Amino acid sequence: MQGYTYVKGEHYPVEHLIFETAPEHVQEFLDVDHEVWTLGEAESDLFDHIPFLYKEVWVNDNKPGEMHFIFVWESLESWRKVDDKEVQAALIARFESKFQHPYKLTRCIQNEENFGIHRYSRFERI
Repeated sequence: MQGYTYVKGEHYPVEHLIFETAPEHVQEFLDVDHEVWTLGEAESDLFDHIPFLYKEVWVNDNKPGEMHFIFVWESLESWRKVDDKEVQAALIARFESKFQHPYKLTRCIQNEENFGIHRYSRFERI
């Protein structure tokens, strides 16, 4: 199909987190998330490159305040390197110093599936 690309046979690990906060704080949460988490993991001293292929944020209009964060990582090894307890603790502390409203992580789907979810294919407009 002209204008689209289709790639299959991939095996990139997927991280899927679901958070909730008050609907009136969603935009602030997303802004701080981008500053602290996205850029913090992308610009980590652990790598000479960004260790994930992309990150998407989905907001659920049917459940105001619910946000889904989807990462596709280059490898499980890179993801686990960033998932180090000290690295994560520092990022959490930084996030919570900037976002001072209640929030909760309601699901961590990769843990539910023992890190078994991976991207197999993608069909997208170019």
